[in-house]
Amino acid sequence: MGEDDSLFGKASRALGWSLANTAAARLGTLAIGIALARLLGPAEFGVFAVAMVALLAVLSFNELGVSLAIVRWPGDPKEIAPTVATISVVSSCLVYAGCFLGAPAFAAAMGAPGATGVIRLLTLNVVINGLVAVPAALLQRGFRQDRRALADQVNNWGGALVSIGLAVTGMGALSLAVGRLAGAGASAVLLAWAAPGPPRFGFDPAAARALLRFGLPLAGSSVVVFAVGSVDQLVVGHLLGPTALGFYVLAFNLSNWPVTMFSQPVRAVAPAAFARLQHDPPALRRAFQSTAGLLAGLTLPVCLLLAGAADPLIRLVYGTSWEPAAAVLLWLAVLGGLRIMFELVYDYLVVLARTRALLTVQVVWLAALVPALVAGTRLDGLAGAAAAHVLVAALVVLPLYLWELRRAGIPAPRFLARTAPPALLAAGVGLAAWSAHVLIPADPIALAVAGTAALAALGLLLRPMRTALHGLRTMEAADARA
Repeated sequence: MGEDDSLFGKASRALGWSLANTAAARLGTLAIGIALARLLGPAEFGVFAVAMVALLAVLSFNELGVSLAIVRWPGDPKEIAPTVATISVVSSCLVYAGCFLGAPAFAAAMGAPGATGVIRLLTLNVVINGLVAVPAALLQRGFRQDRRALADQVNNWGGALVSIGLAVTGMGALSLAVGRLAGAGASAVLLAWAAPGPPRFGFDPAAARALLRFGLPLAGSSVVVFAVGSVDQLVVGHLLGPTALGFYVLAFNLSNWPVTMFSQPVRAVAPAAFARLQHDPPALRRAFQSTAGLLAGLTLPVCLLLAGAADPLIRLVYGTSWEPAAAVLLWLAVLGGLRIMFELVYDYLVVLARTRALLTVQVVWLAALVPALVAGTRLDGLAGAAAAHVLVAALVVLPLYLWELRRAGIPAPRFLARTAPPALLAAGVGLAAWSAHVLIPADPIALAVAGTAALAALGLLLRPMRTALHGLRTMEAADARA
């Protein structure tokens, strides 16, 4: 088997496309986000943030988790694709009906009753998501991230241009919702075109039962995953109001940059690659550990750079009116590093079909997080909420995931041996960035010094990352010969 046809070759090409796609999207989103933040200001941005919380909530469960079964299905996915399509579309339409009816109550609970119309318009995206669930999953299973990239770029840039044009005319938060919907609609057309075969609907009762047995625990886990990732925004919006929520969401979006730049491309490829190694558990475990080491080396220095350089970064890029977001970014950037590792473990356990264990971890996380967030917000406002999130992730969730990895055959010392060295270097980057901010009054110079420290750390980690990548290639070549 030639490298171009091997699992490693396919996964490498898919990961390359996914990284390029995500990099272009994130860099564009960053520039567009800066423009929109300056055009709209914290108050209007906060109204849109309320609507985005609602959208992300329903996207966590709208297709009941069944589309992921296409990626993991051991046989021909065309056997189940029509049933998956039917379940996805019907459930998404029902979810949108609930969004439309519940929008006024949700907006009032978040302290932004004027957001009702924005919520109703923005959550139409859930119907589009249900329509393209099968094409997107088929492209992921086939490692066709090149085709996915085109649709994603049209979504990102087309929607952004619409939003900026409308924001200039004074439409406020509604401009963001219209742009998001326009981009999603254009992307859906391209996904349907790029998928292998035309969309088909059907319903096989036996397949539906199997899909729901797989998908419902995963959907339940996804709901809790969303709640864990967004309950902080719910608490901040409810207790502090939409303007404070605007500051918090801006910091969250910045802290999410390394997650989406590096973690999401890996997550677009890793489940399918791990699934192909299910027949060889030792090889699967080695692949996971190597991927964890690579991901930690790439992402943790960047996360801690954002944490240490939060103040000069916010002031220089967004302006002094957004300065309250810096205290939030300091904490949420640390949380971003933890989330990257958690998401990889999550995908690994999904491939092992340990969805009930994942649900348990998420439920415990949520149960610990809600009171911590309320207490942190009441004690120290925005910064207190972000700090509470980090403490719960480090003291409650990390030990739980390490325990689940041990049960899956990967003891904690073995996992930490791959991830602890990058974490220690990343801590040094964060300290250097913070020291530069304290000692150097000029923000551009402080950021340059912090960036140099991050590049030095990545240089030190380059050799271990190349060794891990070579190990993945060697392991997969041996698997292909077997």
